[in-house]
Amino acid sequence: MILWRGHCSVHGRFSLESVEDVRARIPGVNVLVHPECRHEVVAAADYVGSTEYIINTLEAAPAGSTWAIGTELNLVRRLANRYADQGKEIVFLDKTVCFCSTMNRIDLPHLVWALESLAEGNLVNRIQVDKETESFAKLALERMLALP
Repeated sequence: MILWRGHCSVHGRFSLESVEDVRARIPGVNVLVHPECRHEVVAAADYVGSTEYIINTLEAAPAGSTWAIGTELNLVRRLANRYADQGKEIVFLDKTVCFCSTMNRIDLPHLVWALESLAEGNLVNRIQVDKETESFAKLALERMLALP
């Protein structure tokens, strides 16, 4: 369900400079980013994957390892707190803190608004793409839903 239009402003804010800066500040850091980051950030990262991939990678990471994460700040903070007792150092990829205003709208009031709008016959935040993109997007969704 799409609750708003657009893209993720947080993933778009990370830059190659962010990656280079964190590597200079924290020797031996592992850079792990979400694939929605800019191409040059993804190319410079050590690991790239979905939110689930990020969570699973940090779960499996050895104690004492250090990570700079390029995704939404609240998730990075939760993971840093979760693994602090294991000696895993987890930091936000960028020095400047930026909360995701759209991610903060994933809440019950916005879900209710979207559902009530649909019940009233109003389709909100509809995204339309060409037929080829639609075909590949549908295939990707079917594959994700088929996973155990």
